[in-house]
Amino acid sequence: MSRITNWNPEDEQFWESEGKRHANRNLWISVPALLLAFAVWQIWSVVAVNLNDIGFNFTANELFTLAALPGLSGATLRLIYTFVVPIFGGRNWTVISTASLLIPAVGIGYAVQNTETSFMTMAILATLCGFGGGNFASSMANISFFFPKKAKGTALGINAGIGNLGVSAVQFLSPLVITFALFGAIGGAPQQLEDGTNVWMQNAAFIWVIPIVLTVIAAIFGMDNLPNMKASVKEQAIIFKNKHTWLMTWLYVMCFGSFIGYSAAFPLLIRTEFPEVNALQFAFLGPLVGALIRPIGGWVSDKIGSGAIVTFWDIIAMIAATFGVIYFLNVGNFYGFLIMFMVLFTTTGIANGSTFRMIPIIFPPIEAAPVLGFTSAIGAYGAFFIPRIFGWSLDTTGAANLALYLFIAYYVSSLFVTWYWYSRKNAEVKC
Repeated sequence: MSRITNWNPEDEQFWESEGKRHANRNLWISVPALLLAFAVWQIWSVVAVNLNDIGFNFTANELFTLAALPGLSGATLRLIYTFVVPIFGGRNWTVISTASLLIPAVGIGYAVQNTETSFMTMAILATLCGFGGGNFASSMANISFFFPKKAKGTALGINAGIGNLGVSAVQFLSPLVITFALFGAIGGAPQQLEDGTNVWMQNAAFIWVIPIVLTVIAAIFGMDNLPNMKASVKEQAIIFKNKHTWLMTWLYVMCFGSFIGYSAAFPLLIRTEFPEVNALQFAFLGPLVGALIRPIGGWVSDKIGSGAIVTFWDIIAMIAATFGVIYFLNVGNFYGFLIMFMVLFTTTGIANGSTFRMIPIIFPPIEAAPVLGFTSAIGAYGAFFIPRIFGWSLDTTGAANLALYLFIAYYVSSLFVTWYWYSRKNAEVKC
C-alpha cells in the first residue's frame, strides 16, 4: 500500500511542506534502477565486440545483429511499459521491471563461457536485454507524476541523464572487470585470447547482479504508488488522436534515437573504420558525455522557459557535427572523428533533455506520462536501426558516409518541425 494518500505537486504549500521530500526520494531510487536497466540493455555493445576473440566464430553481420537486437526488443517493450504505471503503480512496476534484469544478466554470464553456444541462443539472450530498454518508458512516466511543471524538466533530465550513464558504465567497466577473476571460482573459468591472455567475459554480465538485487530491495521499501493516478490503457490511448504526440515522437527519435543508436554502434564503427584503434578504450566516452549533459538540457530549458528554443539551436549543432564526422572519416583522422562524435553525442544529450521538457508543457499530466513513454519507445528503435543502417552502408558502399547523410536529412526535417510548431514567433504551441 502506498504511504501517500494525497498528491498535488502544483500546490506550492503542499510541494514545499511534503511533496518535494517524497518526490526526491522516489527520484533517487528511480535513478540507479534506470542506470542498471541501461547497463543491461547495452551489454551487447561490448560483448559482441569480444566474442570472436575468445573462440566464437560469428560473422560481422551476426555481431552487428547481436548489438542491435536489444534495441528492437527494448523499443517494442517500451510500447507496453508506457501504459503500465497508472495500472500497476510506480513502485510495484519498478520492482518488477528491475528484477527482470536478472534474467539476461545471469543468462549471458553463463552463455559466454561456452564457445559452443549457438548464435540463436545468443540472439535470444540479446533480445531479453530489451527488458532493460523497456524500463525507461515506465520510469520516466512514473517520475513525471511526482514533480510540478516548473521542475519537470530538471527532474526528468536527472532521471534520464544519470540513467543513460548505464550505457557508458557498461562500456567503461566491462573491459576492466573481464581481466581478473572478480567472483573467484563461483564466477566460472576464464577464456583465453589468441595471445594466451586469460579473460573472464562473464564478468561483464555478472557484475550487475548484486546491484540489481540491492536496488529492487530499495524500491520495495523506499518508493511509492501515487494515489489518483490510475488510468486504463483506453483512457491513456487518447494521446494517439493528438498530432503533437506524433510530432514530439519525431523529435525524440531525432535525439534519443541518435544517442542510443550511436551508443550501440560506436564500438563496432570504430573497429571497422579505424582497425588500428582499441575501440573499447574510447567507446564509453560518447555515451558518457551524452548522458551527463542531458540534465543540463532540461535545466536550461526550465531556466529560459522554452525547451523548443534549446532544441532548435541544438539541432543546428547536430547537423554541423555530423558533417564534421563525415569529413574526418574521409581524411582518415581518428581523433578528429572522435571529437566530432563527442560533439554529436553532446547535442543528442541536450536535445534529450529539452524535448522531454517540452512534453509536460504541451500535454496535461495524465496524458504527458504516456506521451513520454510512447515517444521514448519509438525513439528507442534507434538502437536497432542505426547499427543496422551503418552495417548496410558499410556493406553497400564500403563506408559509413551514406548512413550519416541519411541521418543529416532526418535532422533537417526535425529542425523544421521544431521551428514551425514550437519555436517560431507564431508557433502553435510555445513550449
